[in-house]
Amino acid sequence: MDNKIKGLSKKWWIVIGVIAIILIYLIAVYNNFVTLNQNINGKWSEVENQYQRQADLIPNLVSIVSSSLGAETKFVKDVVDARTAWQNAQSQFDKDKAGFQMNGGIAALVNAVAENYPTLQANKQYVALTDEVSGTQNRITVARGNYISAIQLYNTAILRFPARLAAGMFGFSGKDYYKAEQGALTTPKLGTGLLP
Repeated sequence: MDNKIKGLSKKWWIVIGVIAIILIYLIAVYNNFVTLNQNINGKWSEVENQYQRQADLIPNLVSIVSSSLGAETKFVKDVVDARTAWQNAQSQFDKDKAGFQMNGGIAALVNAVAENYPTLQANKQYVALTDEVSGTQNRITVARGNYISAIQLYNTAILRFPARLAAGMFGFSGKDYYKAEQGALTTPKLGTGLLP
């Protein structure tokens, strides 16, 4: 009888041990998914942070260009409109789309000034500001790349077996990768193409 009780007790300890291992594994997998998901949110927040930095530089750029040229150009208006669209965008996609328009508008403005106003290019404030804007655009590209990498890590984690079973159980699903909008690889046509 004592051997039966010991054998039964040993089986229960094994069952309890297996259940404990499964629970510990599920907790670890869940926490990993939460960490990876928060990493994605943090990386996107950095993309928005860099867009905000760019948006904050635009009033200074507009001020220098407008005061030096003595008139507000269509390019300046388009950059300001793109900045406003970015500030008013609600969704992640709309913010990125408006941010891209902001980048394109700034590039068009800088190129137009370079072609038509070499004296403005000699302005130290203008040069410093365009360097800042260019640096910010590079930071946006890097931040977007980090965001894409974070999505890749997350998607890989939820697709691996056996974590895939836990992902479904906890409601974690794949995230869409960043995709450039159709035609986004070319600089948009902004303004009239002419400065006053």
